[in-house]
Amino acid sequence: MLEPFFHWRQATGIQVLANSPLSARLCTGVKCVSSVLSMAPTCLQPLLRYRSFAILFLTPLLLLPLPLAVTTKEARCAYIIIIMAVYWCTEVIPLAVTSLMPVVFFPLLGVQTSKKVCLQYLNSTNMLFFGGLIVAISVEQWNLHKRIALRVLLILGVKPALLMLGFMIVTAFLSMWISNTATTAMMVPIVQAVLDQLDVTEHDLATVESATGQTNTAIELEEKSKSGSTAVSGVSNEQATDDPKSSEESKTRKRICKGMTLCVCYAASIGGTATLTGTGPNVVLKGQMNQLYPDSNDIVDFASWFGFSFPNMVLMLALAWLWLQCSFMGLNIKKNWGFGTEKTDKEKAAYSVLKAEMKKLGPMSYAEINVLLLFILLVVLWFSRNPGFIKGWASILFKGGEKYITDSVPAMFVALLLFVLPAHKPKCIGWNTSMSDPEQTEEDKNKQFLSAPLLDWNVVQRKMPWSIVLLLGGGFALADASANSGLSAWMGRQMTPLGSIPPWAIASVISLITAVFTECTSNVATATLFLPVFSSLAESIKIHPLYIMLPGTLSASFAFMLPVATPPNAIVFSYGHIRVLDMVKAGLMMNVIAVCCVTLAINTWGRPMFQLDTFPAWANSTRNQ
Repeated sequence: MLEPFFHWRQATGIQVLANSPLSARLCTGVKCVSSVLSMAPTCLQPLLRYRSFAILFLTPLLLLPLPLAVTTKEARCAYIIIIMAVYWCTEVIPLAVTSLMPVVFFPLLGVQTSKKVCLQYLNSTNMLFFGGLIVAISVEQWNLHKRIALRVLLILGVKPALLMLGFMIVTAFLSMWISNTATTAMMVPIVQAVLDQLDVTEHDLATVESATGQTNTAIELEEKSKSGSTAVSGVSNEQATDDPKSSEESKTRKRICKGMTLCVCYAASIGGTATLTGTGPNVVLKGQMNQLYPDSNDIVDFASWFGFSFPNMVLMLALAWLWLQCSFMGLNIKKNWGFGTEKTDKEKAAYSVLKAEMKKLGPMSYAEINVLLLFILLVVLWFSRNPGFIKGWASILFKGGEKYITDSVPAMFVALLLFVLPAHKPKCIGWNTSMSDPEQTEEDKNKQFLSAPLLDWNVVQRKMPWSIVLLLGGGFALADASANSGLSAWMGRQMTPLGSIPPWAIASVISLITAVFTECTSNVATATLFLPVFSSLAESIKIHPLYIMLPGTLSASFAFMLPVATPPNAIVFSYGHIRVLDMVKAGLMMNVIAVCCVTLAINTWGRPMFQLDTFPAWANSTRNQ
């Protein structure tokens, strides 16, 4: 079940050493998969052994009657889409490879020309995602994300509730800008170091208390001249009394470890929903809105998405924190929050771990400052390009800028600067070597004025998740072909009877179905498959497309229940603190919380923000134009 994690790890360039604990645990998980084969009934073992082969070759053959019996463009398009859906869900071949199928089969079957299909793989939305990822890689390259994380944790403190809150806030914030997986991979070792230090300190304290207790007992025995048998009886009674307490403390420690590690992967999934480039499904929505509704006047941009999703993210994060508190720590406010109490030795030890990690980073370097400034510049450019309530810089500085400039322009502009600006402060050396500083070494004189840039292309090539870029492109190609072939219009006509159901109920059911489906399938693949269907449904029952597509997009990121549902869950699970059942119990309630929050958001502040009470003119058009 953990094989998809290895595919992801290879695609993203995250390295796991062969002899590391993480690698060992993941390999153990893969061995469990092979053990399932041996435990299966004898009659089913051949089927399981040839599962991939059967799915890969039987799926096209079994579906072949569809294009042969119904000789329309819609049927041929549906044939390829269903095959791709099966391959994406089962991962019999890598997701990125499946995403390339439209390039081959749409032209061969006469669904779409090769030129139109290929254009979808590197459109404006993909360039936005690509530019955002380059900036994220630069932040990781210079450890800026770790510095931010440690600084926030040191400010918030190390009381149990505040420590969990700190981990969640930092993880969610970083996940808004860099990949959920990289954020989790960086945060979990910090959590593990803090938990290990807490255990070591508690063990030392228990040893000291035990030694002190034995000394006091010996003194009392000597003073009172008790018999040896009485002493043995007293010691055994003490051990019998202490064992339940020790057992209870051990269970409490385990629960805290579970809560602290789960909060990281949950916060990573929640935080990614807050920005347009935070996670793949958000970019899928942006691209498909541009594809399906070219006259929508760029209704989904960075600013509008942030305005809708950020409050929802804050609400979900707060409720998730309270739920994890109740589940793993209890609601002892005085103990967990530390009101009116001094720091314990364990808390001091945890604080010292964070402080030591911060000290290792040293002072902020010239490169870190440059990356931070470029990151802030990018965010400002995104927000101010077209704020909506006033004219943005795109229309003020450039004639017709609101038409020509999209969010991909500032993303690529900042990405280009990362390859130009130097990583070290330039040094001015005089032209005349005889008049230059005599203290300069020969090596300094031979140095170039500009040092190596902030980002090297080899680093980008190694860390860029190229599979996600192809997956997005394949999704856009499917949406475009579905619209132009008439398949979307046909699906819309079949769903017309759903118009009798209240829109809020439809949105809630869609959120729930998507959240369940994404537990077993890639979140990007889930959004890619479902969003064109949701669009057709909205057109058929005459409601705003975003009223259905927004909840569906957000719910594609709500993979909280299974370790294999998303890479952050797999990373947390690999550290061995939690069982699958623990994640299922906590994740089930998390899915309910997430769906309720999305339903609340779309029916409150989402309505006036996107004018969801009206059916827009740009959505009232046939797909075959």
